[in-house]
Amino acid sequence: MLNFWWRPIATLSMLFVLVLGLFAIFGATVALIVLFAGLLGYLWFHLKNLAALGHWLENPKQAQLPDGIGLWNDIFYHLQRFQNRQNKDQVELSEVLDRFQTAAQAMPDGIVMLNSADQIIWCNLISGAHFGLDVERDHGQFIRYLIRQAQFTDYLNAHNYSEPLVIKSPINRDITLAVQLVPYGHNQKLLISRDITQLERIDAMRRDFVANVSHELRTPLTVVGGFLETFADSDNLAPEALHSYLGLMREQTQRMQRLIEDLLTLSRLENAQSAPHEEQVDVAALARSLLEDARSLSGGKHEIELAIETEVALRGAYDELRSALGNLISNAVRYTPAGGKVTLRWEKKGNEAVFSVEDTGEGIEAQHLPRLTERFYRVDRSRSRETGGTGLGLAIVKHVLTRHQARLEVASELGKGSRFSVWFPSHRIIEGDAPSAQ
Repeated sequence: MLNFWWRPIATLSMLFVLVLGLFAIFGATVALIVLFAGLLGYLWFHLKNLAALGHWLENPKQAQLPDGIGLWNDIFYHLQRFQNRQNKDQVELSEVLDRFQTAAQAMPDGIVMLNSADQIIWCNLISGAHFGLDVERDHGQFIRYLIRQAQFTDYLNAHNYSEPLVIKSPINRDITLAVQLVPYGHNQKLLISRDITQLERIDAMRRDFVANVSHELRTPLTVVGGFLETFADSDNLAPEALHSYLGLMREQTQRMQRLIEDLLTLSRLENAQSAPHEEQVDVAALARSLLEDARSLSGGKHEIELAIETEVALRGAYDELRSALGNLISNAVRYTPAGGKVTLRWEKKGNEAVFSVEDTGEGIEAQHLPRLTERFYRVDRSRSRETGGTGLGLAIVKHVLTRHQARLEVASELGKGSRFSVWFPSHRIIEGDAPSAQ
């Protein structure tokens, strides 16, 4: 403070000393004229610097800070230092904001910054995919006007953001979002959105899986339980009836056993962390063995043929491949009416090897094809159970093929039959051609 006052006090003191000297020499008139002129000049000096300061304050970023003398030099010097610090802070703040926005753009979640009035300050690109927002177009817009859903409006007004809200995307009803508001700063909020569509599908599949397993087990258990009650209530049961009942009980227990075995197989494949134990698999010999199984399952009701057009072997897990290919063949036999034809084919096409199973059954409608490998998915539930299938065969096929980097292609025409083709990549093939047919 003393450093500020000494200059104006010194200047005014020198002026008064001068006036007193002039008063002593020239009299009061000259002294008053000089005093008035000095004070006027002193006032003009400060007004001039104040005008320069005012001009600079109007646009401090564009105008250059003026030069000053004496006290004003100190003032302008400190203002210059303050401006430099402020510019440095703004640069650092801009860099921090740029880093935040870059990080927010890289996040897989949608992020929308809202002010205290719930207006959009900024949003990342993912929020555009979730809500159709655009940072330039929608800046300053009220979020409640852009996400017009009663659930979201109630959530926004409730001010209880401890749990996320699950809603459908306003621009794509096939996308399910979990949104949550996170308060920060002075009544500001972050709206965070996450695509949980796949999680919802998995949860739905889990619920369906539990319901289907329960249903599949309930029917045979009911049958077996009913017969056991009959045995308990009957003192004299005819041998023919007893033989029939025992046969039906055996069929139902075998059905439960197949279901449990397929469930265990599927569980083992889904939980397998390591690659399959690989060996050289003679697919031609495996196909001949599966042909005999198919003819046994058919009981002479179908015409079943095998065409071996290549003798190439595969590098893979024998038991897994037998299970996968066997499921395709047994499905073809089960779903082909008596008198129909099933053709098995092992061939090489280009750099890939193909095992195909073609039947003359009823065929499958196009809308069912994408879901065939889902657990317990059935095109015709009643007919599927009559054939003795568990509903898990194609799910097992999918997991085995994934572990062998193979793919399944399905071609089907309603009323004309289906063809299931398994394509094995070149790195799985062990060469050695010697075509034969059976």
